[in-house]
Amino acid sequence: MRAKRKQKLFVVLGLVSLAAIAVGLTLYALRSNINLFFSPVQIAAGDAPLERQIRAGGMVKAGSVDRDKQSLEVTFTVTDYVDELEVRYSGILPDLFREGQGVVVVGQLQQGGWLRADQVLARHDENYMPPEVAQALEEAGYAPEDYQAKAEEVGKKMDAQAKDSGDGRSN
Repeated sequence: MRAKRKQKLFVVLGLVSLAAIAVGLTLYALRSNINLFFSPVQIAAGDAPLERQIRAGGMVKAGSVDRDKQSLEVTFTVTDYVDELEVRYSGILPDLFREGQGVVVVGQLQQGGWLRADQVLARHDENYMPPEVAQALEEAGYAPEDYQAKAEEVGKKMDAQAKDSGDGRSN
């Protein structure tokens, strides 16, 4: 092989090696930013990784919200009406957060089967079901429409309770 050909071969191999290293480093850096979505059914089945950033979603179970009066700690249960997931969050919840509400939480699943949330996202419509939850339910063989009807029923019950508690107050 001639010297010029050998030199071109080394240059090409060097560029390919540098490109492979750059792609590898980019994928390694992005690996920690990937948030996979899991429903309570999938988490109960053991599909979700422990102590790794994930997104989980469903409806806030009626009667499950427990607020600590001394701090911003909140514990609540997210359900897809098949399985449930306990969520612990420290911080200010969105204004639209309430029981019977569709939510997506971002956090880490802990050894005890509960999720330590870093972020809570909520929508205003009690009929709302996050698209990821609907897709996960369909894949598990459940119909999201059944759960939306259940969520609407829970939302109406919560509205009626709020209205009843508001009637007894005097200004």
